[in-house]
Amino acid sequence: MSEPDAEISSLHQLLEHIASTAHERRRVTLDLVICAVGQRSFAPLLLLVGIILFSPLSGIPGVPTLMALLVLLVALQLLLGRQHFWLPQWMLNRSISQKKLLKAIIWLRKPARFIDRWLRPRLTFLVRRAGSYGIAAICGVIALALPAMEFIPFSATMAGLALTAFGLALMARDGLLAVIAFVFTALLAMVLVLSQF
Repeated sequence: MSEPDAEISSLHQLLEHIASTAHERRRVTLDLVICAVGQRSFAPLLLLVGIILFSPLSGIPGVPTLMALLVLLVALQLLLGRQHFWLPQWMLNRSISQKKLLKAIIWLRKPARFIDRWLRPRLTFLVRRAGSYGIAAICGVIALALPAMEFIPFSATMAGLALTAFGLALMARDGLLAVIAFVFTALLAMVLVLSQF
């Protein structure tokens, strides 16, 4: 898989990379989308999963579980120190119609522009090497809970919001956003636990 021509540095840029990949294709595979965002960096892959789960695509049966597997595989490889992430071909071959993908991207463009205005490097020690390992571990825990979230309304969407925030924090070197994402994840965990009683 080839890398994108330029490093992705904003949510809007990520969406445009994905939209250009979907151009003139009836169906878009996960392999093509990952080619668009780059498979050497955890941040854009995590952000990709987050926006898929936060978008209307999370309502498609099986999507949260597939995204959980993607996060687990990439997070584990990051924690093991791999520089180039490997994903199984059966996962890369999964596809979605261009119409559904572009509809989700259009839905996300306005909030993406708003979010990008607030991102900047802050508390960068929280998102550098040791911090990124902590974020990968937390995202792995979220991924483990995602399959069960398919049966709890809106929970996968909320998990997608947390993963998006972690991906953006890593990409923009924004430690403050990472702290907010940690707090949001803790609150989400409490809500899920309480919903079982």
